[in-house]
Amino acid sequence: MVRASKRALSIEYAIRDVVLPARELEKKGIKVIRLNIGDPVKFDFQPPEHMKEAYCKAIKEGHNYYGDSEGLMELREAIVEREKKKNGVNITPDDVRVTAAVTEALQMIFGALLDPGDEILIPGPSYPPYTGLVKFYGGVPVEYRTIEEEGWQPDIDDLRKKITERTKAIAVINPNNPTGALYDKKTLEEIINIAGEHDIPVLSDEIYDLMTYEGKHISPASLTKDVPVIVMNGLSKVYFATGWRLGYMYFVDPEGKLSEVREAIDKLARIRLCPNTPAQFAAIAGLRGPMDYLEEYMKKLKERRDYIYKRLNEIPGISTTKPQGAFYIFPRIEEGPWKDDKEFVLDVLHNAHVLFVHGSGFGEYGRGHFRAVFLPPVEVLEEAMNRFEKFMREKLSS
Repeated sequence: MVRASKRALSIEYAIRDVVLPARELEKKGIKVIRLNIGDPVKFDFQPPEHMKEAYCKAIKEGHNYYGDSEGLMELREAIVEREKKKNGVNITPDDVRVTAAVTEALQMIFGALLDPGDEILIPGPSYPPYTGLVKFYGGVPVEYRTIEEEGWQPDIDDLRKKITERTKAIAVINPNNPTGALYDKKTLEEIINIAGEHDIPVLSDEIYDLMTYEGKHISPASLTKDVPVIVMNGLSKVYFATGWRLGYMYFVDPEGKLSEVREAIDKLARIRLCPNTPAQFAAIAGLRGPMDYLEEYMKKLKERRDYIYKRLNEIPGISTTKPQGAFYIFPRIEEGPWKDDKEFVLDVLHNAHVLFVHGSGFGEYGRGHFRAVFLPPVEVLEEAMNRFEKFMREKLSS
């Protein structure tokens, strides 16, 4: 037998791992309401028409070739314009790298930063690729606590305690996946200050930056003076183009502290050739085009968020905070007969036929919780919550 890498085999992706038992039920003709994957295009959302038209036009006009490893110059210029307008950052196209979504940006950053045993501080709970990819490159993911009672804001004291001489960066996911938290300015300033004290960069995942409800997203890149920040963003969420797999990162590095890291990232970019060329033309259209579709989409999402938040808090044995961004909610399992949150999620799946993701799949601080998306229309969420409420009442009364 040819043995696989232990690092590769150790990778878990809870969001898709739970799909396997759901498929077995669906093979039997059982209707499963899937609230596990954050893909708006699986529901009643689509990329805006001008982006779809630009994608098709690029293909028809012959833009089907290998592009520059850094990304097309026109797209990098559009990213500079977008980030100047949104975050007030002064960057140039040379500071921008186009990637196959944020996931590839993470792969490149961790590949460039980490030697075996190096540490990355990540929020807990956290999007699974942060943990999996750090481990894959031989690093150690170290979770810093976020505080549920404070809307899942980072625990700055805990973060500070967990920095060691092996810490290579502090990661921020804002708005947060899986909790829907939106970090305030004071918290972000404190994170930047801590990073500055230890001469390490901040990695800022901003894929949901315009998906906020009561507050506005603030980027660490807009707050820093001399601390290097690497920002990651893309088309998947705000531009509703999940399957196009296109994203970008850019460097805010006033003192050039990341020059060696940038060189390593560029080498990794070259070895994978280039990002999707026709999708880059669609991205140009999206970044420079109208955003009026977003108001309508966010109105729908807010209605759905408010509905699921109300329903979940009315279900016995369940409580939840209200998410301020993205399209996830992260309820707590207050009581019940389950030994852990994964057993709970599988029990809900097999008996109520509603698919959530177990909170422990997002790290140690996710234990005792589960994640649900509120992307489907209210009538679908209503059916899911009716099934779930019936399940909980029966379990807690037996």
